[in-house]
Amino acid sequence: MTTKSPKDRLNQVKSILVSQPKPTDEKSPYFQLAEKYNLKIDFRPFIQVEPVSVKDFRRQKIDILKHTAIIFTSRNAIDHFFTICKELKVEMPADMKYFCISDQTAHYLQKYIVIRKRKLYVGQKTAADLFDYFKKHKSEKYLFPCSDIRKDEIPEYMAKNNISYTEAIIYHTVAADLSDLRDIKYDILAFFSPSGIKSLKQNFPDFQQNNTRIAAFGPTTAKEVREQNLILDIEAPMPNAPSMTGALELYIKKANNL
Repeated sequence: MTTKSPKDRLNQVKSILVSQPKPTDEKSPYFQLAEKYNLKIDFRPFIQVEPVSVKDFRRQKIDILKHTAIIFTSRNAIDHFFTICKELKVEMPADMKYFCISDQTAHYLQKYIVIRKRKLYVGQKTAADLFDYFKKHKSEKYLFPCSDIRKDEIPEYMAKNNISYTEAIIYHTVAADLSDLRDIKYDILAFFSPSGIKSLKQNFPDFQQNNTRIAAFGPTTAKEVREQNLILDIEAPMPNAPSMTGALELYIKKANNL
């Protein structure tokens, strides 16, 4: 296991690969970071989602309409859930309740239902934001459409508080094909989930980190970096850097002597 300290790896940063889709907002802090420090910042998702077939969904023996509330934690979940419903010819009843992890997720739900006519409960950003709503609505029968790889907060809370809850696997999270990146080097690779790290190792089993710095957002991502015997150089969120771009900027200032 390598013992080299991240502090010994403060080489100049000129290029960053962000393992997410390219932002559609021209005012994205990534673009501002690139311009401010004259950096090359590329974007490439390391993971992709594949829908569960209706046949495989039926094998889960889930009756959607036996539930009174649905939990959405992502746009992917919304898209794949309503695709399944369409193929099964299931229409959401007017009294169905929806619990969304954020305003963005709730806004996206409008693609499929008329929000103003529905009972909607919205968190700020995290699963924990929904817990008070779950507590106030303990008698609901919740359906949680999700990936085969998901965080544990909601299932653990439901089990701990004896709230009726069904998990529905509606899509799979798999490694993207990154073979075209084999001979391309970046100074920093930025990751946002354990799945992204696993995709790196799956695509490049012989990956040697050398002088490539690794940035990780969130404790589970940071843990996966270490478990894969890689050096974690940049960790977010931190008190002085609540975002990935903030953590990258702090590092760049040190590494580039700015």
